[in-house]
Amino acid sequence: MSVKGITTAPSEAPRSGVAGGENSRGEIARGKTAGGRIASLLPGILVCLAVTAASLAVQALEERATGHPYVEALVIAILLGIALRTLWSPGERFRAGIAFSAKQVLELAVTLLGASISLGAIVASGTSLLTGIVATVVLAIVASYVICRVLGLPARMAILVACGNAICGNSAIAAVAPVIGADSKDVVAAIAFTAVLGVLMVLGLPLFIPLVGLSEHQYGTLAGLTVYAVPQVLAATVPVGILATQVGTLVKLVRVLMLGPVVVAFSFIAQHLPAEGAVAKAKPGRLGFFKIVPWFILGFLALASLRSLGLVPETASQPITRLAGLLTVVSMAALGLGVDVRVLARVGGRVTLAVTGSLVVLLAVSLSLIWALRIA
Repeated sequence: MSVKGITTAPSEAPRSGVAGGENSRGEIARGKTAGGRIASLLPGILVCLAVTAASLAVQALEERATGHPYVEALVIAILLGIALRTLWSPGERFRAGIAFSAKQVLELAVTLLGASISLGAIVASGTSLLTGIVATVVLAIVASYVICRVLGLPARMAILVACGNAICGNSAIAAVAPVIGADSKDVVAAIAFTAVLGVLMVLGLPLFIPLVGLSEHQYGTLAGLTVYAVPQVLAATVPVGILATQVGTLVKLVRVLMLGPVVVAFSFIAQHLPAEGAVAKAKPGRLGFFKIVPWFILGFLALASLRSLGLVPETASQPITRLAGLLTVVSMAALGLGVDVRVLARVGGRVTLAVTGSLVVLLAVSLSLIWALRIA
């Protein structure tokens, strides 16, 4: 017995010691790997956060001066990012964090947007108006895509312009971009020129009241169908009247709900798009459900379903939506930091014509819908 005790103890001790040493070294290695990963991302992320903070400050000053954010922080972040990139080229230590902010942070923002979607808004809008909004969005996407391609824009940029024009401007572009594998310069160009015309749209839309003879209800519907962002709808309708504001906001929210189905549809279509730029260099992989429908779209749909079922309360939905908006601004700052302004100069004329033509089509389709539904 004593011999067993003597022989067992020394033999077990080294084994447990070796195992413990291996585990410890493995844990230390993993810790160093995780720590090193975070350390490599931090400088670039901090630069993006600094640009984000400056953008939010500019928007706050704008709201204080005018009462409405005519140029949102999301657009300001892109412009500041481009300006900073023009004056300073980020070194190697910043690139990983900037790339992470442009891709993974944007994907997380798209996921969190699902918490703001509720099917109740669809039911409340009525069958006729709902059908009309869906038809308007689909026709606008198709027409805008055709216009962009005729003007020689790449397929992915054409999709970005079409979705931004038809649904909700910058947010739609940001949501669709990772699904179709759009290049950062295409995203920035689409957002930049869409944003400019979006502001002009807010300022010029009230002219349609005397030109076409629109009632307050009709004007609210037109604003909801054509203006890009919800805050811009408020800016365009508040001066006209409370009915225009209420109708415009409802139509706009239902229009925003189209973002989910459209993004899912393009996740399938993306597999058949022509190879362009960086996408052309990638080797085709084995297709599967999770290859076709990215994880963040599944997350978006999951949160939207939970929200519709009442499992995500309003008290939680609002902070999540605000966080999604903040993360989107961070990712747009990162995109701006990765863009050479000379690229925008080369595509500027064609993109401006494409966005303008798409907007004209959207206005025509929207007015036709108002008259077809006999909205008083």
